[in-house]
Parts: sequence; C-alpha cells; structure tokens
Amino acid sequence: MLRCLLCRPKARDQEARGLVEAGALLLDVRSREEFAGGHVPGALNIPVQELASRVTEIEQPERQVVVYCRSGARSAAAAKLLKAAGFGRVHDMGAMSNWHD
Repeated sequence: MLRCLLCRPKARDQEARGLVEAGALLLDVRSREEFAGGHVPGALNIPVQELASRVTEIEQPERQVVVYCRSGARSAAAAKLLKAAGFGRVHDMGAMSNWHD
C-alpha cells in the first residue's frame, strides 16, 4: 500500500503531461504573486477567486483542461467550478509539485 501512495504523484505527472502534450490547457489557479514566483512553463494563470468571472478566457468548453495550485485545495475547487460551467474534460493535477522536471 505504501508503495502505491509513493507512486501516485508520478502517475499524476505523467497523465497531466500527456494531456498537455495532446493540447490540453494547463491552468494555474494560484495567486498572481505565487505564479510570478514560479510556475509550470506554458501555464495560464487565472486565480481561483477570479475563475468564475474569467471562465470565457479558457475558450471552448470541450477543450481538455489540466488545473493545478500549490497544495490541491484550490485546484479541486477550480475543477468543480469548471465542471459546473460545462467543461466536461477537467483533470485536477492537484499540487504544482506533482509536475516534475
């Protein structure tokens, strides 16, 4: 069981990378300050507090979206909001640390 828990972040990373390579939008829902301090290359920054009013910036609801934040709480909230807004293909990567260089 412990081994599976240790492998989970790597599996999330591989799945997220595959989706982004296939054309998914990579969405960082942290604050502007956090984003400026470092982010995954190619990510669009829309803070979770602004997401409801800026959801049209994500383009087509049929586009795959990979969302992340610092710890996973904001990305989960953002994924829920996106799904409620009609985005059916949302992948919650959780913490930015799940994306390994």
